[in-house]
Amino acid sequence: RIDFVSAVACPWCAVGLTSLQQALARLDGEVRAEIHLQPFELNPQMAAEGEDAGEHIMRKYGIDEARMDANRTAIRERAAALGFAYNVGHGSRVWNTFDAHRLLHWAELQDNAHALALKQALLRAYFSDGGNVSDRNVLVRIARDAGLDADEARRVLDSGEYADEVRAQERHFQQAGIHSVPATIVNGTHLISGGQPPEVFERALREIAGTATDSAPGNTAARPQARK
Repeated sequence: RIDFVSAVACPWCAVGLTSLQQALARLDGEVRAEIHLQPFELNPQMAAEGEDAGEHIMRKYGIDEARMDANRTAIRERAAALGFAYNVGHGSRVWNTFDAHRLLHWAELQDNAHALALKQALLRAYFSDGGNVSDRNVLVRIARDAGLDADEARRVLDSGEYADEVRAQERHFQQAGIHSVPATIVNGTHLISGGQPPEVFERALREIAGTATDSAPGNTAARPQARK
């Protein structure tokens, strides 16, 4: 069991999930795993109208524009190596992503494949296409394109359903010590931090699978231990 704790508007989460999926593809037939997406909001108090991404990043992390542009270049290069287009730049905005997490929770209840398809579609919509992932019309379209029922997606979004469940999961992982993302928790005990390259995930998963006990993994342990 892999719990992938991540945000929708986090570039390293996009890098990490793509790397993780590529690692699992390389391990096909050797390691069997299921990815369960878990919510994390970088900016839970973000207003509905959003904020200029550059201004937000510089204020939040106390960096200047040159440093921000350098960071974006590094992310763009890492993403491109994985086949993911990172097009965030001047004029991009940060949005509130709570509705997106509610939609992901709904998709996860159906099956892992649809949830992962929706997650990747959300990441592409935001980072590659500059989409407003707080706009419910945009979210319904993304859900439809990911193979989910658009009418049901609309009903979930308009009803406010799964809000309590998402907040409970966010609290659970924060109380478990997860305060930065992405965080990849394997079998509830092993923590792989950050948007690692595929080979790092591959090596760690092979090692964990080789030392796993015969007992079935439960939910995430209270304090997963980090792995290098």
